[in-house]
Amino acid sequence: EGLKGGLDFLKDDENINSQPFMRWKERFLYSMEAVNRSIAATGEVKGHYMNVTAATMEDMYERAEFAKQLGTVIIMIDLVIGYTAIQTMAIWARKNDMIFPFHRAGNSTYSRQKIHGMNFRVICKWMRMAGVDHIHAGTVVGKLEGDPLMIRGFYNTLLESYLAVNLPQGIFFEQDWASLRKVTPVASGGIHCGQMHQFFDNIGNDVVLQFGGGTIGHPDGIQAGAKTNSVALETLLIARNEGRDYVAEGPQILRDAAKTRGPFLFPRGWWKDNTSNYTPTDTADIIGTPPKNP
Repeated sequence: EGLKGGLDFLKDDENINSQPFMRWKERFLYSMEAVNRSIAATGEVKGHYMNVTAATMEDMYERAEFAKQLGTVIIMIDLVIGYTAIQTMAIWARKNDMIFPFHRAGNSTYSRQKIHGMNFRVICKWMRMAGVDHIHAGTVVGKLEGDPLMIRGFYNTLLESYLAVNLPQGIFFEQDWASLRKVTPVASGGIHCGQMHQFFDNIGNDVVLQFGGGTIGHPDGIQAGAKTNSVALETLLIARNEGRDYVAEGPQILRDAAKTRGPFLFPRGWWKDNTSNYTPTDTADIIGTPPKNP
């Protein structure tokens, strides 16, 4: 339903590997059946992130090979498998023409602690060197929140060929990535169509947007949720390209879209008050202050 509604990919949850209630092989089979049905219905290229995370390299190779046999173009792994395994699977994915997303599941144990561990920016650098294709890098709004400048630093670390010193973004020294592949950031976790203008403003459009609850939670069903997100994205892109102040006018632009696309897509009040209400833990490393007057 999500793919038919306009989404490009669906994904396994990062916590899914092969539990008794959902064995990996059956899940892969059902997922690819849904992908193939949606391709036939829409005429568009679709896919599903198949999570091959497992306890051993042998298990991960088995799952990845089976996914390849089914015709998928994308597999995913989690941070918890370890850095050697991540790079090993990245090499396998490259050899087998697979897109290779990476989920940061487990990073909070050492990247969100101020008294030990490391900043998530370091993980971004390591994963770029390891060869992953996508990485969940924060949203500014939603569940994977964080200081806007710090999140921008994560995104620049993944996307830019050359990094200049930028202390508010946490870039403490310049770094030339030369021809090393870029990594596409992923924004996900507690996000919905009503925040679309904030995404463009804070993180740009060189990003994968993943709407889970923002799709499934639509009162008219999953396909309606997918269509709503697609329409919101297209509407804000058009407004931006027309030169409108899409940040200030964002909510009104979406309300106008609701008038022309119907209440089916934008039910009254469905998204406008939906927020993640808790204290952020990803705070800025350095806060810039204006110079004092002489």
